[in-house]
Amino acid sequence: MLATLERVEIIEKAEMLGKMINATDIAEKYRFYYHKLHQDKTTKEKIEAFVKMKEIYEEVQRFGRFHPDYKQIMKKVRELKRDMDLDENVANFRKAENEIQSILDEISMLIGKAVSANIKVATGNPFFEAGSACGGGCGTGGGCGCSA
Repeated sequence: MLATLERVEIIEKAEMLGKMINATDIAEKYRFYYHKLHQDKTTKEKIEAFVKMKEIYEEVQRFGRFHPDYKQIMKKVRELKRDMDLDENVANFRKAENEIQSILDEISMLIGKAVSANIKVATGNPFFEAGSACGGGCGTGGGCGCSA
């Protein structure tokens, strides 16, 4: 019974910490650029064009250099990625995303170390100590739900 009450208290404090993080300027900046990313028509078109070409690229990758359109598709996917990456809204969103991720990584490391120096903590930041992080993170590849 006591362990259950302790667990509930820890979860409540984690929720409070989440609310505190959510109230920061960095979180507000992240939300602002997230909405700009999804509301700007030109930015959305660039992202959609890249995503479509990436699907074609993945199909071409099955055959590699033997695919008749290999060079053309490889060139086009790089061009569209560069165009998307240079979009001001995408760049601002990624910067804000990295800032909030950095805070979350730091908090995870602090909590993990408070429990034990041997705890492995998944972070998306390769600059944390190699022995205490096991990798992860989205790297804005879309796996985490972001479109960029």
